[in-house]
Amino acid sequence: MIAGVDEVGRGPLAGPVVAAAVILRPDDPMRDAYRDSKKLSEKKRHRLYHHLRRHARAVSVAQASVEEIDRLNILEATMLAMRRAVDGLEARPARVLVDGNRPPPLAVPVEAVIGGDDAVKEIAAASIVAKVVRDRLMRRLHHRWPVYGFDGHKGYGTARHLQALAEHGPCPQHRRSFAPVRRAMRD
Repeated sequence: MIAGVDEVGRGPLAGPVVAAAVILRPDDPMRDAYRDSKKLSEKKRHRLYHHLRRHARAVSVAQASVEEIDRLNILEATMLAMRRAVDGLEARPARVLVDGNRPPPLAVPVEAVIGGDDAVKEIAAASIVAKVVRDRLMRRLHHRWPVYGFDGHKGYGTARHLQALAEHGPCPQHRRSFAPVRRAMRD
């Protein structure tokens, strides 16, 4: 059994980094539809997400909080979220394939695959799950702090987000270790 792992949310100025681990069933009829979540419409992502939640052999989602990102750094926090996602799987994979060029340390064999969210269906499935979950989290944060527009930019450093940071300063979900947030704290 191969588990695919991917993360979403390394670049944003706010919110957690979310990782997912997915083990597909070999007879999954939707297998050919899985691809990098950024290349799918929101509607298609949601449809595939719900299919994966019902039909994948195992799905696990984990995150590293803003506090962990600020304390560890974004790379180490991402590795932590990925490790948590793999550890949360109901079935133990024989091997783990991770999108990117650096895998987290795991208790099972792991390999990094550059461009894996397009090349490996298990990683693509993990990409879809992580994206849908993080987008939902950011919409919830928007309801708590609507001035930042998290429902639109999902925490990325858009012009609107930077303007809101300049006007209102950071909220507790902003990553203080990221330069634009530090600048907003000084201004």
